Amino acid sequence: MRISTSQFYDQNIQTMDNQQSQLGTYYQQLSSGTALTTPADNPLGAAQAVQLTMVSATYTQYQTNQNTALSSLQLEDKTLSSVTSTMQAITSEIVRAGDGTLNDSDRASIAQALQGYRNQLLNLANTSDGAGNYLFSGFQATTQPFTTNPAGGVNYQGDNGIREAQVADTRQIATNDSGSSVFLKVPATGTSPVAASSVTNTGTGKIGAPSITNPAIATNGDNYTITFGGTPAAPTYTVTDNTVVPATTTAATAFNASTPIALGSGMQVAITGAPAPGDTFSVTPATAPQNSSVFSTLDSIISALQQPASNNPTATATLENALTTGMSRFQNSLTNVTVVQASVGGREQELQALQTTTQTNVTQTQSDLSSLTGVDMVSAITKFEQTQSALQAAQQTFVKIQGMSLFQYIGN
Repeated sequence: MRISTSQFYDQNIQTMDNQQSQLGTYYQQLSSGTALTTPADNPLGAAQAVQLTMVSATYTQYQTNQNTALSSLQLEDKTLSSVTSTMQAITSEIVRAGDGTLNDSDRASIAQALQGYRNQLLNLANTSDGAGNYLFSGFQATTQPFTTNPAGGVNYQGDNGIREAQVADTRQIATNDSGSSVFLKVPATGTSPVAASSVTNTGTGKIGAPSITNPAIATNGDNYTITFGGTPAAPTYTVTDNTVVPATTTAATAFNASTPIALGSGMQVAITGAPAPGDTFSVTPATAPQNSSVFSTLDSIISALQQPASNNPTATATLENALTTGMSRFQNSLTNVTVVQASVGGREQELQALQTTTQTNVTQTQSDLSSLTGVDMVSAITKFEQTQSALQAAQQTFVKIQGMSLFQYIGN
């Protein structure tokens, strides 16, 4: 087969063009460190690289969410630790207030100390992060959750919203707890019913904390009223179960201060002293609204301690009943804060485990992406030099060959 001079030139020029193009590709790979400079270099590899890049970006976002969520939970955990310490100090003051040797002035001093602790709790309940978002306001992050009303009580301005962060493909985690769930409510499990006396009582009857007689049937949801009748010399009482509809009342029973009163649901409560006819006492669930707000509980204790009681048996009984009721309510609130803090700690541990897993996934994804798109520098340099040498040889050969002609030999 004869090859014309033009074909010979075209083939050699095309070969050198291809080598020059390949040399440029190798040069770009060496300078960028990327094997896939264009999708055309490796269409399948390019598609896989796009997918891995998207996965890597997703993991990076999860890492950001995890760090933000963990920071928020750590701040809440620290705040709840301060709340717990303050509440433990309050508990000590309430116990001290029950010392029968104290006088009105001593109790007034304790009331003043409790007022200071109450203010500390209110400040902690209004804790915010560095960005001005309140920890315990629910979805109303920029609204101060707790404010003081004109009557001196506390109003909750937040909501029950729980902010969540997407921290993994199938996992969202709560990054806050509402102020209502922390400071205004208590769970039925792990808390105790609350015994209380009526503020209108005129006798010296004192109610103790309810106790369990039959755990199999005892609940924390029953609501009882104990009403005294008869005469001062022969008092009687009835027990009304307000939980059922209609309410049921037992027959009048002779009162004996040394015998606890059975409540009919696996519980009993002791009443000592001398209740007057018409006096009433109650045993209500820990979850009842009047029992669950830590601020209203403190307000009632402070108010009771500010009332004169020295040398007044009725006032002394009223004070002791208020302290018993307040202590039960306050211990239930402390239990609730402990439960919430345990939940926060659990979420922190989960996030820390997720951070480790996500970092492992990020490292593996980046390694896969690097293997797919990265350049083997030794191999690339070798190919670059080989192609460069081949191109130089082709150029030199082409220069020599294009000068060859039969007429040159004839002339010689």
